[in-house]
Amino acid sequence: MAGDLYSCLARSFAKYGDRLFIEDAARNWTYRDVETAAGRLAARLQDLGLGAGDRLLVQTDKSVETIILYFACMRAGAIYLPLNVDYTESEIAYFLADAEPVLAVCRGSSVELFARLGGDRLEVRTLDQLFADLPDAQAAPVSRQPDDVAAILYTSGTTGKPKGAMLSNANLASNGEMLVDFWQFTPDDILIHALPIFHVHGLFVAMHCVALSGASMIFLPKFDSAAVVGAMARATVLMGVPTFYIRLLADPAFTREAAAGMRLFVSGSAPLSADIHRAFEERCGHRVLERYGMTETGMLTSNPYLGERRAGFVGRPLPGVELRIAEFESGRVLPQGEVGIVEVRGPNIFKGYWRNPEKTAAEFRPDGYFITGDMGFIDADGYVQLVGREKDLIISGGLNVYPAEVEALLDDRPDVAEAAVIGVPHPDFGEAVVAVVQPSGPFDPVAVREELRRDLAAFKVPKQIIAVEELPRNTMGKIQKKLLRERYAGMFAGGGEG
Repeated sequence: MAGDLYSCLARSFAKYGDRLFIEDAARNWTYRDVETAAGRLAARLQDLGLGAGDRLLVQTDKSVETIILYFACMRAGAIYLPLNVDYTESEIAYFLADAEPVLAVCRGSSVELFARLGGDRLEVRTLDQLFADLPDAQAAPVSRQPDDVAAILYTSGTTGKPKGAMLSNANLASNGEMLVDFWQFTPDDILIHALPIFHVHGLFVAMHCVALSGASMIFLPKFDSAAVVGAMARATVLMGVPTFYIRLLADPAFTREAAAGMRLFVSGSAPLSADIHRAFEERCGHRVLERYGMTETGMLTSNPYLGERRAGFVGRPLPGVELRIAEFESGRVLPQGEVGIVEVRGPNIFKGYWRNPEKTAAEFRPDGYFITGDMGFIDADGYVQLVGREKDLIISGGLNVYPAEVEALLDDRPDVAEAAVIGVPHPDFGEAVVAVVQPSGPFDPVAVREELRRDLAAFKVPKQIIAVEELPRNTMGKIQKKLLRERYAGMFAGGGEG
């Protein structure tokens, strides 16, 4: 039974003490090495005034030391708050004011910035400063309740200011333990870790699957195709975003032989197109396991480990997760096969938004289901397919257009590497369907538009197809549709079709 997170981690530290936990370019770390360092670092954090329930804000480059800092924070009973390394001064100022951390750990180049923004109330340190001359004595683990907040992760803030999702000890522990069982992790596994660690995917999903199962990981600073392919000779699992798999397919060194020892490829954080799914299987013989989760919920659904992994689907609800499809405005539960908003309930669902009870109340139904904002449906076999975000729904001439349907047709074309379909203001239709396409070779937008007419109702056919060299993405590989909508907002200002 999942309780406080550090107790779950401590059981692994005790059971697998001499086993390899983390391998990076500098050294190998056993479970005992990591626990000892985390205990000594927790003592240092307490000396700096960090107590149970206090916030520790972290904006550092990816390193084993940052992972040890995370474990030390859990051991000290504090709340871990990781930030994307690309956040700007104004964004950092907002997070400091909103979260009111006691301690910030940052890169050396950012110390002056954090000190200026945080003022006298904030202690600022670098990783080097924290790890220098650590005390010999280890801090005893601070007892925490399952419902106590363990981490706060800020959402991307596509509408308004970012919101801090409060994840409890039980949220993280229960989701981690369930994934270990569902994806069949064992101490024999070796994970290639090429994800960032300020995000749910790299920090919680990947890290906890390894730590709670006694497995090991090859810790890479970032995704590099050659390094990942080279690591496959010793590894068994890769967790990645769709961009990883697109880049592997572009690497001639990634072959069936290179992937022969791998047992599992997992994709998430953004939709994996069906054509990439099929091309990957054709190349190496493995079907990617696509799953679905959110910052606020951890993992919600997964294609099966044993069983059919369906291209274009994110699988069935995971054990312990209740999932339904509802009408967005009324909350009326919809029958199987109908498109609506995805709503979920379970032990992994977050406690709410930090210091924002109004927003928290608005995101939950009276019976406790969280309204994800994702649109989708459940097929006859219980598999979930997502069709886009509720805010991405295009209403053109009073008719609903789900971007995923149009994107799937474009992504299946040999002349298209990837496509994003957005709604753009239009004087006649309210919104016009526009496709922004990254071609994979010679590309004729007019001809493509005419061909789409064979497969789509007229109101779904893009009024314009725009070819670009590269689609804008965030650090997790998600296409930033908000930027595209802003970029092309005025294209129909003169009327007509642009």
